[in-house]
Amino acid sequence: MMERSALGSALDAELVTLIRAGGAQAEPAAAELFGRYHSRVYAWCRRYRRDPDQALDLAQDVLLAAWRSLGTWEGKAPFGGWLFVITHHACVRAARTRPLVQDDDCELEDLPDPRPDPASDLEERQEQAALLALVQRHLDPQEQRAVWLRCNERMPVEEITRVLELKTATGARGLLQTARRKLKAARDRQDDERGGSMAEPGPAGGA
Repeated sequence: MMERSALGSALDAELVTLIRAGGAQAEPAAAELFGRYHSRVYAWCRRYRRDPDQALDLAQDVLLAAWRSLGTWEGKAPFGGWLFVITHHACVRAARTRPLVQDDDCELEDLPDPRPDPASDLEERQEQAALLALVQRHLDPQEQRAVWLRCNERMPVEEITRVLELKTATGARGLLQTARRKLKAARDRQDDERGGSMAEPGPAGGA
């Protein structure tokens, strides 16, 4: 049995094993494991929820979902990377269901408009949503994680290589280059399809 004082130095995988085993150490192991990642999950959620309380609620929902899904973690990828995927999906769902940042204590009309051009704001949000859809449709899970860590977390390429435990010679740099090529090809195909659909129809047959 691991001493309670030793939980702080235990590996994530060791804590998961204790949680799955149940017993007296399951609860303190869970507190230690998820406590390690609470601030990071909260920071991720803050990117989708400007209100601190809403972000905290979302972070707690994420950690609860991770605890319930703990049996699906196989240990092949870092626990932090697995938790990031759960957080990412929860944040995307939250952004879809509540796209506008709202303050329950005031009317939307009373909020100051931070942008002089609402049309530009809408266009930017639509562009971001379209790009996110391409990422989810055309990149594999590992590429999605790398893109997220680089673009949203501003994580250095070398750190991404370490976090994702990439063993290839090019590491995260090669993974990101592959992801960019896939996204560019997908955007080009999308533009071609839009151009074809907007083309003028040919003349009708003879009367």
